[in-house]
Amino acid sequence: MDSGTGDDKDVSGQTLSFYDQHAQSYRDGTQNHDVTQNISALLDAVQGQPPFTLLDLGCGPGRDLATFSDLGHVAIGLDGAQNFVTMARSFSGCEVWEQNFLSLDLPDQYFDGIFANASLFHVPSHRLAPVLRELFFSLKPNGILFSSNPHGKNTEGWNGGRFGAFHDRKRWCSYLTTAGFIELHHYYRPEGRPCSEQPWLATVWRKN
Repeated sequence: MDSGTGDDKDVSGQTLSFYDQHAQSYRDGTQNHDVTQNISALLDAVQGQPPFTLLDLGCGPGRDLATFSDLGHVAIGLDGAQNFVTMARSFSGCEVWEQNFLSLDLPDQYFDGIFANASLFHVPSHRLAPVLRELFFSLKPNGILFSSNPHGKNTEGWNGGRFGAFHDRKRWCSYLTTAGFIELHHYYRPEGRPCSEQPWLATVWRKN
């Protein structure tokens, strides 16, 4: 992995360009991934009676967005890659916002839950705090943020045309707690495998 980060515009632009160029192959390769554990982790933590208003942050081609909608929730997608936005709108029939993570413009106290599955790790660590605060303010009181990221040893850089930041649990938790979130629980994925074969860290947070 190349550790050079470049400026924020370069990081964001190149990563989104990668996804735009590979949108169809990405969709084909991930369409059948089983993330029911993650979806349940979010929904089980949300308080109140459904339907919930949910944001799928980094919705990609719309797989999970469609699942939330099929479950009866008001699901809104958000992605910075134009081709993903087009795919997600067509596949899910949901409203999808085209926004860059580094310049989010979200309504205040709007969402019951935010589903950030394999998305926030694309944010450079020095820009993570304002992104998390924007998510914090967009949640209703006691709202839930779910995140799942590939974890690592607090390194970041380029890998195959995409920028990624790979935090360990301690570092990741420090960012979230500083932003005002309270951790509810965490787990590693995929289920049923040795720790060495669980590259994904999933964490569930409540707005304090």
